[in-house]
Amino acid sequence: MDSLTTGPVADVLAQLLVAAEAADRPLHDGFANGSYSEVQMLSEEAGDFRKLYQEQADYFLNVSPDMGRFLYLCARSRRPRQVVEFGTSFGISTIYLASALSDCGGGRLISTELEPAKAERARENVEAAGLADLVEIRVGDARETLRDGGEGDVDMVLLDGAYMFYLPVLKLLEPKLTTGAPVVADNAIDLSNAYLDYVQEPRNGYLTLALPFQPYRGHYLSVYTA
Repeated sequence: MDSLTTGPVADVLAQLLVAAEAADRPLHDGFANGSYSEVQMLSEEAGDFRKLYQEQADYFLNVSPDMGRFLYLCARSRRPRQVVEFGTSFGISTIYLASALSDCGGGRLISTELEPAKAERARENVEAAGLADLVEIRVGDARETLRDGGEGDVDMVLLDGAYMFYLPVLKLLEPKLTTGAPVVADNAIDLSNAYLDYVQEPRNGYLTLALPFQPYRGHYLSVYTA
């Protein structure tokens, strides 16, 4: 059974990916022509991440279709009971992950989003895809909304929010990670390189591999080995 290619999941994802391409075109053009850089974005995020994300509230900032399919495949092969996602946006990655849970027979996805309007749109999109019963979207700073780490073990993690919080969020979840849990980081870039330094050190309990998805801006898979 594969819900990615038929039915409401496939239809909703197709519509969202078209909308995302149009909405994020100015940002992508800025990166391409050099008028906006990753260093500039990271500096703005470090200065006032709330202001930056409010200014970017209309951007989808979503995973690519290839990354989405990779998330689906990771979840299908892992058969997780609970997945945690940092950075819901409009719910594209949420739908990829929740569809895998559905195809595996069930489970729970906890996602968190800083912007209330984005969270509401994400809930509508997840509902349209027929996956609402599997998803809980929490609104606010992930360092607070994920403080409990979810109820029970965490079998898979997606990090796709404010880059400088990847490591703090991972450390919040780490006590509940099950051995072998995949931790996927989309755009794992920050000025300090703290997250990558941590997960690329095997003594911290991870094995890490760079992923080749385009546009290449620091996509990584880590597996929790502790």
